[in-house]
Amino acid sequence: MLTKGDDYPIHQTPEPIAYAGSDRNFYDRYFFNGYSPDGRDFFAVAFGVYPALNVADAHLSVIRGGKQYCLHASRVLGMERMDLTVGPIRIEILEPLQKLRVVVEGAEGLAADLVFEGRAFPIEEPRFVKRLGPRLFMDYTRLTQNVRVSGWLEVDGERREVAGWTGSRDRSWGIRPVGAPDPQPTPGAGLTGFFWQWTPVNFQDRSVFFHVNADPDGQAWNTRAVILPDGAGEGGGWHAEAARMEDVELIPGTRHARSGTLKIPLAQGEATVKLEPVTTFLMRGIGYGGDWRHGALKGDLAVAREDIDLASVDMGAMENFHIQAISRATFEAPGEAPQEGVGVFEQLILGPYRPYALG
Repeated sequence: MLTKGDDYPIHQTPEPIAYAGSDRNFYDRYFFNGYSPDGRDFFAVAFGVYPALNVADAHLSVIRGGKQYCLHASRVLGMERMDLTVGPIRIEILEPLQKLRVVVEGAEGLAADLVFEGRAFPIEEPRFVKRLGPRLFMDYTRLTQNVRVSGWLEVDGERREVAGWTGSRDRSWGIRPVGAPDPQPTPGAGLTGFFWQWTPVNFQDRSVFFHVNADPDGQAWNTRAVILPDGAGEGGGWHAEAARMEDVELIPGTRHARSGTLKIPLAQGEATVKLEPVTTFLMRGIGYGGDWRHGALKGDLAVAREDIDLASVDMGAMENFHIQAISRATFEAPGEAPQEGVGVFEQLILGPYRPYALG
């Protein structure tokens, strides 16, 4: 099965590009977000390809006036991985690892034309590998890059320019649960708990990144923090494996943090990043769960809109556990003046997490 990708020198196996190994859960995904300087306006985009499921899907979700407006699209992939279009949503790679464009042709009242330009070379997060009993649950790589965002967003005929915005983008690929779950459970492979925090933050002259996956007892199995000056090249900046999120206070009745303080060890002492969420974004709006979950088969082509009133949803319901909290941030380090910034505090806690007294 030859496809457009076979004319590029990007093969990793003796097989055509259409085949991505043997695991049905292999995926290849783009993610973008952007936020206004005060953190009140926000959007996110997701675009995924699932070669073994022969599905591609894409999502745009915008927060305005306390509501989250979502556009979902899904199509049969046709084994052609070089076609970065799903219905009205497409991605253009203007300069690899530096500048990308997302275009949403008007559909269901939503449209956009957005350009994302990297502030520094992307960071490569440590490879995520997790087994549940005999089953490989996760095995993937992600690059993350903070960006400056320009362009415009339109909701129901109201177009707003995106000026002075920042955000983040990532690319991840490998194996994680996608599409419909397997009908037959595997003895010894149950998920006892999942804890995830991810905090890319934009400051005036630098980016700060932190993530942690931990087991129910709080033991991290994948974590890193990076402080990256603007313009830094590959491998630049300060990398720390012993960063930690402290002083986390949960909002009653939810698994969402009201605040948190990231602490990063430095050669001259310790940096702190205080996070104060101002807006909550539901990740199901871009396919992380729900009826439009990543990799779900919706037919040859399906496009639909979903509106979410953030003031009326039950934030304690499981479908709303996974969020990105757009947050004001304060960076302090020994010998430096404090800096104010904006970023996201992504959170997903499933099952027990004993450090937060969650059962």
